[in-house]
Amino acid sequence: MSSKSLEKVSQESSPIALQDEELHPEHFDDYLRDGERWATEEDMSMLRRVGDRIPTAAFFVVLTEFCERFTYYGITGPFQNYIQNGYRVPNSNPGAIGGGQHLATGLSNFFQFWCYLTPILGAVIADQYLGKFKTIVVFSIIYIVGDLILTLTSIPASIRHGGALPGLVIAMITIGLGTGGIKSNVSPMVAEQYGRYRPFVRTLKNGTQVVVDRELTVQSIFNWFYWAINVGGLSAIATTELEANVDFWPAYLLPTLMFVVCVVVFVLGRKKYVITKPTGSIVVKAYKVFVTGVRNYRRAKAENRLILDEDGKKISWMDYAKPSLAPDGGAVGWTDKFVDELRTALRSCKVMAIYPLFWLCYNQMSNNMVSQAGQMNTGSVPNDIMQNIDPLCIIILIPIFDRLVFPGFRRMGLELRPVTRITIGFLVAALAMAYAAILQHFVYKTGPYFDAAGDGDNGFNHISAAIQVPAYILIAISEIFASVTGLEYAYKRAPESMKSIVMSIFLFTNAGGSILGFCFNSISANPHLVKNFAIVSGLMGAGTIVFFICFRHYDNREAEELKKNTVFEKESPKVGYAADE
Repeated sequence: MSSKSLEKVSQESSPIALQDEELHPEHFDDYLRDGERWATEEDMSMLRRVGDRIPTAAFFVVLTEFCERFTYYGITGPFQNYIQNGYRVPNSNPGAIGGGQHLATGLSNFFQFWCYLTPILGAVIADQYLGKFKTIVVFSIIYIVGDLILTLTSIPASIRHGGALPGLVIAMITIGLGTGGIKSNVSPMVAEQYGRYRPFVRTLKNGTQVVVDRELTVQSIFNWFYWAINVGGLSAIATTELEANVDFWPAYLLPTLMFVVCVVVFVLGRKKYVITKPTGSIVVKAYKVFVTGVRNYRRAKAENRLILDEDGKKISWMDYAKPSLAPDGGAVGWTDKFVDELRTALRSCKVMAIYPLFWLCYNQMSNNMVSQAGQMNTGSVPNDIMQNIDPLCIIILIPIFDRLVFPGFRRMGLELRPVTRITIGFLVAALAMAYAAILQHFVYKTGPYFDAAGDGDNGFNHISAAIQVPAYILIAISEIFASVTGLEYAYKRAPESMKSIVMSIFLFTNAGGSILGFCFNSISANPHLVKNFAIVSGLMGAGTIVFFICFRHYDNREAEELKKNTVFEKESPKVGYAADE
């Protein structure tokens, strides 16, 4: 919804909305509807806080992400078997390239790395040249080209003539490039569709007054955004079944066709979107701020004229890049506000430092845990279908957490703020890997193939793959706490002009997890998988402790900053408080 349409809504639905109200200082198009009023500080402390309804435009973006993730998980679901196993080998799992587990895990980690490195490029292009909408469309076309390459090189003739491996590598590079332009922009774009910034009071049908809080609305938007990602992730069930019962080329054709639908849906919704214009190169401007800040700080220190703040403490070196403090008063291409925003963005990025360990845990699900399932009795289903338990759990759990668990904690006065949620997510991820290590130990202790199950022509050990399920449930819970909150945090803590670039840095942490995965390549095969899972669990456990020690104070500090930066109404009629009854 554009600012003009917002103004129209506010003028028609509430005659008081555009009078002498003090609006949010950065969003002059905030508005009220009939029966609503701006919230006061007293409202925030006395009334229940709730999220708002999610706008239609946001659902269009969520639907687009669903289609893209349907494609992504649809093609990556069969990757491990496609690379690891030979083509149509009797009494073996489906395959095409026959490269073994080391190559399969290595290429899988490369693809993960590449897909989460390219969002930085997508963010720069969106911020400087095209804006989010056009960038998503352009990179979607690149994505479709990669899908077509993968589909065409997976036909039987191509596999038999050695075209599968080079085709796969080219497709991975092309699809990864397309993914980068989409992922860095679709996440912030979905939250931008909600255009209300000040907290306001709404009366429910039962007469109860509640405060509608933007922070909770954005949290809910990202919960449902992640829910859509995992509904799309169920495509791997269809593609792994096609891989097992038909062939690989129809398994890749299905998600390719779905992505064409994705692009059409996204373009059709263009008139409903809040579309932000490119703001110029944040990366170049940030670099100049760093250089200027360091240079001016060193000069001030050498001349013994360091500046103190109102508390008598030395100001940060970055403050010396502010035009208001420039010693020569020279003009620069940024404002004091931009320097403060850059500092906020950097502080947000610090929180992301431990995330590569989380993604290292998460990535085990798509490679080593698939191989682990291949060493177990999966009955009549393919071994790589087991990983779909994770999105199934998320689809079930996200509505429960969004509607019951998180509101329940708030009602008890125990609001789980971002750092707390992330810490819980990290801890649960460590427990998931510990469970996988214990499970792998029992797999190796069970015959008839023991620690050589699944190797070469060997079959599986006589142990049911059903006992893998708790590991996937734990991973799903860890994602709700850590991954969803990471997306939310990257958006909310990033200044308006830096949302794409900060989101791309958060996504880049996934590439860091893939780099760590490369380091584990030598133990990502029999008979070393117990050691692999145990080390990953230990690293995640240690990382959780470090994260909590370093950032536990962020929740309180950011709650204070949020309160400070929120524009409240000065007075309101005291209606609906228990004390007034």
